[in-house]
Amino acid sequence: MSQARVRPRRESGFAERYGVFAESLLTGVWIAVACLGVVTYPAAFAAGARHLRRRTAHQGGGWREFTADFRSALRGGWAVGAAGWAAAWVAWLDVRAVHAGLPGGPLAGAVGLFALLGLAVAGLRAAAVWTPGERWRVLLAAAARRTVRDPAGSFLLVGGAVLICCSALLIAPLAVPVLGAVAAAAVAVEERYHRR
Repeated sequence: MSQARVRPRRESGFAERYGVFAESLLTGVWIAVACLGVVTYPAAFAAGARHLRRRTAHQGGGWREFTADFRSALRGGWAVGAAGWAAAWVAWLDVRAVHAGLPGGPLAGAVGLFALLGLAVAGLRAAAVWTPGERWRVLLAAAARRTVRDPAGSFLLVGGAVLICCSALLIAPLAVPVLGAVAAAAVAVEERYHRR
């Protein structure tokens, strides 16, 4: 008796895309919970992006894998998170200089805001390609180069950050699942960059 070869059932394109969208919203909740440590946001985004890469490659994954990745990414990621908060504080000082009317304040404010946006995009791009054992310093240096070389992808990530801010302003609970959509956008931007 020969057994018939069983082919895995293939989902429609719509169902597959909707599944990725739903998975990214769930991942956003996981990222938000992991970000409660204030300096843990780079590790949270790295674990979320790795989870989404696994899901789109049909390799499974779930909460346990996410938490294992989060712990692994946190080893160097907490320092990146602290540096990010320091950069945000410097940008806030630049904005205060603009409001105080200091000479050169508008230029300093503009430079500070653009630098902060560039750092945020580079951080998202680094988190999107993170794997266990990678050093954050190496990832961030490569991500900074990709941020400059791929302005269209970088602009897409800035748009995602703006979407989170607008979501939080309009409907605060919506900002939590949208974090996963930004992680998914970072993964997609990196895939697009590497396929060019």
